[in-house]
Amino acid sequence: MNFPKMYHLRQMFDAPTVKGIEETLSRELASIQVSSLIRPGSRVAITAGSRGVAHMDVILAKVVRTVRELGGKPFLFPAMGSHGGGTAEGQIEVLKSLRITEETMGAPIISSMDVVEIGRNRFGFPVLVDKHAAAADGIVVVNRIKPHTDFEGPVGSGLMKMMAIGMGKHAGCSEVHKQTVNFGYREVIPEVGRIILEKLPVLFCIGIVENVYEETAMIRAMVAAHVEEGEMAMLAEAKRLMARLPFDRIDVLVVDEMGKNISGTGMDTNVIGRIMFIGEKEPERPRITRIVVLDLTPESHGNAVGIGLADYTTQRLLKKVDHGATATNAITAITPEKGRMPIALGTDRGAVEAALATIGAMEPENARVVHIRNTLELRELEISEALLDEAGGRENLRIIGQGGTLSFDEAGNIRRVSFAEP
Repeated sequence: MNFPKMYHLRQMFDAPTVKGIEETLSRELASIQVSSLIRPGSRVAITAGSRGVAHMDVILAKVVRTVRELGGKPFLFPAMGSHGGGTAEGQIEVLKSLRITEETMGAPIISSMDVVEIGRNRFGFPVLVDKHAAAADGIVVVNRIKPHTDFEGPVGSGLMKMMAIGMGKHAGCSEVHKQTVNFGYREVIPEVGRIILEKLPVLFCIGIVENVYEETAMIRAMVAAHVEEGEMAMLAEAKRLMARLPFDRIDVLVVDEMGKNISGTGMDTNVIGRIMFIGEKEPERPRITRIVVLDLTPESHGNAVGIGLADYTTQRLLKKVDHGATATNAITAITPEKGRMPIALGTDRGAVEAALATIGAMEPENARVVHIRNTLELRELEISEALLDEAGGRENLRIIGQGGTLSFDEAGNIRRVSFAEP
């Protein structure tokens, strides 16, 4: 097969960063008068999620110290729904991989899958919350805010979602996802989040926005009464800063790696233009004919949910899949489509050739091909010659150089997207 000539492309992004994480967080906590929110002797539960958020260990440790300095008794609890295989032990392991342990945090971590019902939502279904968090004198919710991968709405993947799904453990997570099939994410998540804010002693929340380089771009502390409106404002900023593919029509997208540390769906649906969730409309852009994903990150611990978004993959990736963990995540999230296994070829070259052979009446060397490291790292990418004219003349795009034809080594492994010097 004659492969297309490839060129190294760099996208230029607006990427603000927070200078001094702890100092910024101190100012934010002072702005909500945190000293008036913590009662001496009170047990305060602090959420710990499963995402690889920049400086999350530093932020959580700072919250723990602040609560203790004000006389409170802090503890952390995993707020990650069914992640970690849906077990208490598995969720502890996920936190450990994120450098969140009792030693690094200076506080106990209470991991349990036990939940209690705190009320019913307007659809008539139970609102379930971690048993130990519900019994605490106060709760602090900490999470990154970003667009959700399964729906478009006023709130996305952030504080309200962590309360509605993360704090619900496996049972609550499953309950909420079932309801989204009938009533939609944009209705169910805010509804459950509001009930938790009303019924439980949520003291304050901390929202985090990252830039395209996974650096902290914004930190905001907000009291419970302002959480929903605060998250909406932060989501708007997260969307503005979000990285996207620079082309609306692509014949073949080659993705070096997918994983839970990259996106909750392995590959960010906002980037690839495929949602595949019942009842949700598929994005109009980008339109990608074939997607090839070549490997799974170690940080995924075998969870390959989102693999079903691809058309082709490699046997190397499939050997790394923990089918039990993938099934648990896909079933709980009511997205069996995202757990389906695409056609797997023996080598990277075989997978890419299959994709190029199934794009229609077009010679492979003339195809519109984009090659990326993953859907999170989009500053550096490779594009085929067919996209050069469209890339030229755009202020936010810069051609760094020609990399020759799309190439593979003797074993059929592709040359990964490299990160050139600034």
